[in-house]
Amino acid sequence: MAEDGVLPLDKLTISDTVEEAEFSQRVLIRSILGRPDAGAGLAGQTLKVGGWVKKGREQGKGSFAFLELNDGSCPANLQLIIYADVAPLSQFTPTGTCLHVEGVLQMPPEDKQGKQSIELKVSKVLDVGTVDPAKYPLPKTRLTLEFLRDYVHLRPRTNTISAIARIRNALAYATHTFFQKHGFLYVHTPIITTSDCEGAGEMFQVTTLINDAEKLEKELIKNPPPSQEDVDLARSSVKEKGEIVAKLKSDKAGKPEITAAVAELTKAKENLSKVEERFKLKPGIPQKDGKVDYGQDFFARQAFLTVSGQLQVETFACALSSVYTFGPTFRAEHSHTSRHLAEFWMVEPEIAFADIEDDMKCAEAYVRFLCQWLLDNCLDDMEFMVEKFDKKAIERLKMVASTNFVRLSYTEAVTILEEAVSKGHKFENKVEWGIDLASEHEKYLTETKFESPVIVYNYPKGIKAFYMKVNPDKKTVAAMDVLVPKVGELIGGSQREENYEVIKERILEMGLPLEPYEWYLDLRRYGTVKHSGFGLGFERMILFATGIDNIRDVIPFPRYPGRADL
Repeated sequence: MAEDGVLPLDKLTISDTVEEAEFSQRVLIRSILGRPDAGAGLAGQTLKVGGWVKKGREQGKGSFAFLELNDGSCPANLQLIIYADVAPLSQFTPTGTCLHVEGVLQMPPEDKQGKQSIELKVSKVLDVGTVDPAKYPLPKTRLTLEFLRDYVHLRPRTNTISAIARIRNALAYATHTFFQKHGFLYVHTPIITTSDCEGAGEMFQVTTLINDAEKLEKELIKNPPPSQEDVDLARSSVKEKGEIVAKLKSDKAGKPEITAAVAELTKAKENLSKVEERFKLKPGIPQKDGKVDYGQDFFARQAFLTVSGQLQVETFACALSSVYTFGPTFRAEHSHTSRHLAEFWMVEPEIAFADIEDDMKCAEAYVRFLCQWLLDNCLDDMEFMVEKFDKKAIERLKMVASTNFVRLSYTEAVTILEEAVSKGHKFENKVEWGIDLASEHEKYLTETKFESPVIVYNYPKGIKAFYMKVNPDKKTVAAMDVLVPKVGELIGGSQREENYEVIKERILEMGLPLEPYEWYLDLRRYGTVKHSGFGLGFERMILFATGIDNIRDVIPFPRYPGRADL
C-alpha cells in the first residue's frame, strides 16, 4: 500500500487494474465503469478521481450526499457518496462543481445495485471548484442545442456535446490510422493561399491594408505630414549645402572643412528623403491605377483563407505518391442553413498513379473504415446518440460498414430520377441532364431507391472544377461523389487533369487568371503523372454518424455569418 493509501498499479492483478490518467493525479472514470463488470470487481480499491458534478443531492437530513461525477472520459457518471464529517456538503451538490477526491470503491446497497454497480465513498476532498447555482447558465434540466450555442465555452460540459467531442476525436484518430496504415504521408497544407481551388470566389481575404491604413490615419492626425513648402525648403537646403561643398572644393579648402560640409550635405539629403517620403503618405487604402494596390499588402499580392488544401497537396502527391491533408478550410458564403459553416475541416487524400476507379475504391474503403471504427471504439457514445437523437444511428453505421456501395454514372442517376418523376415522385428541384444534383436527389438515391451508399461518377464538365479530368466524350469529367443516407454528399473527388494543354484551356474557360496557377501548371509541364483524390467534409461525417441535425453542433467552435465566439 502506498503512503497516501492508494494501491500502486504494479500491486494490482491484471483483472483489477484501472487506467490512470498518465499526466494527471486521478484514475479515469472510463477505466472503472467501462469494464465488463462495470467496476464491480474493483470494490475495495482506494483511488483518486476528478470531474464535474452532473447531479448532486443531500440525503439523511444533511448527513451525506450523493454526487454524479463525470470527467469526460466516457458518457457514464461515477456515483460518489460523501459524508458531512469529511467536508461541508452544500459546496459539492450544485451542478457544474469541479471535484478532485480520494476514496474507496464499494458496492452500493442491494436495492440500489440496478442503477449503480459501484460507487466511490469519499474519504478526502483534494480540491473543489465551486459554482454559484443562481448564476451558472447550464442547469441540470435538458437544454436545446440552439441554446447551448450561446455558451460555446461551457457546452462541452453537457452530455451531448461531450459525446460528440469523443466521436469527433475517434473519427480523427481513425482517419490518421486508415491513411497511415495504407502508406499515405500526412502533409500540412497552408491556411493562407493565393489560389482559389473551387473557382467560386467565396473566400475570406487576408490583408493588413485596412490595419495599416487605420494606423497611418491615426499617426497623420498626431503628426501631420509635411506641406509642399516643407518639401521645397528641404530641397533648397540640399541645394544650398551642395553649393557650399562645390565652392569649398573649387577653392581647394582643407580636408577637415570639406569633410564637415559633406557631412552637412548628407544630413540634408537624408532629411529631404524623409520629408518627401512622409509627404507622399495619404490616408486610406493605397491605390494604383484606380484599384487597390496589393503590392503594398503583407504578401505583396492578394491572399485568402483556403477553401481546400487539394491543390497544394497535389505538389507532394507528384513527388511522394500517396499523401493526405486534414485541416481547417473556409468559405465566405452568407448561408444560414443547417449544413453550412464558414470554417470547417476537410480530409483530402491525393494518390499518384491512380485513376477514378482507384479513387472510388479508396473513398469507399475509408468511409467503411470510419463507420466500423465507431462501432468498435465508440459504442457507448453512439448508444447515447441513439437514445437521444437518432434511433437509426448505429443501424446506419452497421449498414455502411458492411455494404458494397452502389456505383452509377451521373447519366444513369438522372435517368433514375426522371423515372421517379414520371411515376409521381415530386422534387422541388427540376431533374434534367446537366443539373448539379440537389440534396433531395441524393437522398432519394440513397434512402429510397437503393437504401445504400451510392457513388455517382462522370459528371457534366460544366458543373465541375477546372482541375478534373476531361473524359473522351468531352462533355463529362472523371468526377465522383459519395452519397450516404441522412446527409447526401459526403465525399467529392475526381481524377485530376494531367494534360498541360487541356488544364490550361480549362482554367481560361472558367474565367480564371493563369498567373496564380503557373505553379500548378508546372506539375503538368515537368514529369506529369496520372493522379486522383477526394475531399471528405469532416463535420458532415459526424452529422451522418450521430444523427445530429445542425452542423453548428458538431464542431467545437462554430463560425457562421454573424457569429465567431471566442
